[in-house]
Amino acid sequence: MFRPYISLFSRDLAIDLGTANTLVYLKGKGVVVDEPTVVAILRDTGAIVKVGIEAKIMLGRTPETIQALRPMSDGVIADFEVTERMLKYFITKSHGRRFFVHPRVLVCVPSGITEVEKRAVRDSALHAGAREVMMIYEPMAAAVGAGLPVHEPVGNVIIDVGGGTTEMAVISLSGIVTNTSIRVGGDEMDAAIDKYLRKTYNLLVGEQTAERIKLQVGSAFPLDTKETMDVRGRDIVEGIPRILSVTSMEIREALGEPVGAILRAVHQTLERTPPELAADIVDRGIYMTGGGSMLRGLDRLLHKETEVNIHLVDNPLTTVVAGAGKVLENPEEFHRVIIGGKGSFR
Repeated sequence: MFRPYISLFSRDLAIDLGTANTLVYLKGKGVVVDEPTVVAILRDTGAIVKVGIEAKIMLGRTPETIQALRPMSDGVIADFEVTERMLKYFITKSHGRRFFVHPRVLVCVPSGITEVEKRAVRDSALHAGAREVMMIYEPMAAAVGAGLPVHEPVGNVIIDVGGGTTEMAVISLSGIVTNTSIRVGGDEMDAAIDKYLRKTYNLLVGEQTAERIKLQVGSAFPLDTKETMDVRGRDIVEGIPRILSVTSMEIREALGEPVGAILRAVHQTLERTPPELAADIVDRGIYMTGGGSMLRGLDRLLHKETEVNIHLVDNPLTTVVAGAGKVLENPEEFHRVIIGGKGSFR
């Protein structure tokens, strides 16, 4: 009975519920949460042990009694119950208190999300304490966060390479004209490195090690100088720890499949773009954001393949949640980009 009055003490939130990281924007304050989308739970009771940064450290290092897992997969919810409890933790943390927290929430979702997956996102947020849930497509939020004129009748192209998905969209007049959403991102790149090392050297590494290899010597385009890195893992044949030196050229070869999938998605989107908007793209270029966009040389490779200027936005890790936050702060201006809700932030 008192919930409508209690909710007056809660500020609106924007949540970028990513496969790799979850970011929360608190209206009037900015980004207040930026943590890995990882939860550690007790196997027998399901009780949460750690969430976020502290849980990510546990990946691949837990005893039998504890399981560290990622409740999001390919940009959508894979474990409903754990996602709900993780969201409750982040919503509570963003407000700095445990009680009287029932905010309205704007969640960023992939443009390729299904109605069933939308319902899962909405139900998770409601069960986590939100009093109202609305959504915004990730490429639209990224475009707003990048400062593109999404309301104008011009072609704005955004590529968001996230942890679980890559989203590319052509945006005009506050709507998505054409888009491509593929379930390939930073996690797929890590998996490709792991697969390459197993197949080529019989070396088994953890996902955090594969990620470090990608960040340190990974690239999508030939580097000016060859780089090397010592990798520690377990020999599959001998079953003992082993150190191996890998080169940047090898890792670029390992990343060929996921990078190729991203290139094909870009071509598909551009091929479906109306001629008038295609002309705008030639003049304005393509904007790229997301953690995966920071793979060295990816912008140069895209430029070579499309012959269009590629602009890597500032702060690519926070562009999506910053755009959603801008929608919260300026509801009158951006109300047309909100989807999936009966209400409004106005």
